[in-house]
Amino acid sequence: MCKRLVPLLLMLLAAPSLRAQQAPTPAEKTPPAENKLPPDAAKLPNPVKPSAASIAQGKKIYGYDCAMCHGADGDGKGDLAADMKFKLADFRDPASLKNMTDGEMFNVIKNGKGEMPSEGDRAKTDDIWNLVNYIRSLAKKDTAAKP
Repeated sequence: MCKRLVPLLLMLLAAPSLRAQQAPTPAEKTPPAENKLPPDAAKLPNPVKPSAASIAQGKKIYGYDCAMCHGADGDGKGDLAADMKFKLADFRDPASLKNMTDGEMFNVIKNGKGEMPSEGDRAKTDDIWNLVNYIRSLAKKDTAAKP
């Protein structure tokens, strides 16, 4: 009887390791859910005036939080975006953000949208508004430089 139990016990002990060796089935990649903007987001006024100090602070934050995807100059061709094959808006083009209010932009930065992660509680409210001011200034700089 003991001789019959040994092979049975060995099979029971080996079963989990055999199962672990099987290739796992790849999980289907589902696109991130689009974050819906709250209806009042568009009406949210920017309480931070676009001063030189605000734009400088926004540029600083943009450099370490946004440029990797959106590009150092806002062209939408940052290294990470290129690697992940994202097609992002060119913030230097005034048309790219003309239909987005400051409140909507604030909401997208704070809460994320699509593949863009949220800043959530990492960024202070004024810092997000400074980012909005800086991003708006990118288009103004580019149009001012054109003859």
